[in-house]
Amino acid sequence: MEQEHNTKKRCTAIVLAAGQGSRMGTKVQKQYLEIAGKPVLYYSLAAFEESEIIDDVIVVVGEGQTEYCRKEIVEKYNFDKVDLIAIGGKERYESVYRALLAMDSEEMKVPNRDGYVFIHDGARPFVDEGIIERTYEAVRKHRACVAGMPSKDTIKVVDADGFAKETPDRKTLWLVQTPQVFEAPLIKEAYFRLMKKECIQVTDDAMVVEQMLGIPVKLIEGSYENIKITTPEDLPVAEAFINRKNKLKNLK
Repeated sequence: MEQEHNTKKRCTAIVLAAGQGSRMGTKVQKQYLEIAGKPVLYYSLAAFEESEIIDDVIVVVGEGQTEYCRKEIVEKYNFDKVDLIAIGGKERYESVYRALLAMDSEEMKVPNRDGYVFIHDGARPFVDEGIIERTYEAVRKHRACVAGMPSKDTIKVVDADGFAKETPDRKTLWLVQTPQVFEAPLIKEAYFRLMKKECIQVTDDAMVVEQMLGIPVKLIEGSYENIKITTPEDLPVAEAFINRKNKLKNLK
């Protein structure tokens, strides 16, 4: 815990952009597809660049994408907080692990050894300062938190043949988003333990903390607009969100 609640520890955002995006059905990876004239990855990096909370950013990209990301994203849009472009692994958890190792190494201008880590999917372009602020306040209190929203839909648990087995109470179900935010030593220890396992089956960072350390993770309100660009149908929805935001800016 922080000694004084007013003392700000270093905050590093890890933005994951190494996914292949096979469900998009395009040759261009989803994080580089354009929405309203800018790449998907641009929007989350812009949010962290403008944030008063985030001190630096690590972008994790796929093999062979480092120079493209540097020239066409980081340098083109003057993202000065991007301190490192790291090469990810085959799986998401491998990419996060590599970024965590780099975060407190001499590769960074200022290593982050005891601050906070915001792990975010680069395919979620609508993270904003409100979400960053809410998760920051929560991680200071709870050590581990994730953005999410209560489910609007009824969810069914099905068996192997596709038949409904049970219907959980919707009040207990949340759609998990990113950023997922943790004390740096805590998330590093969780991942160090994970990487020693032979069979790894995790889908997000909160699950790593829950399973490896047994520490509860607090759910914090994100936004229903904080969607992940996964399929072609998501692109026009995202463009509509951006156009609406631009109109609201022009009205002010």
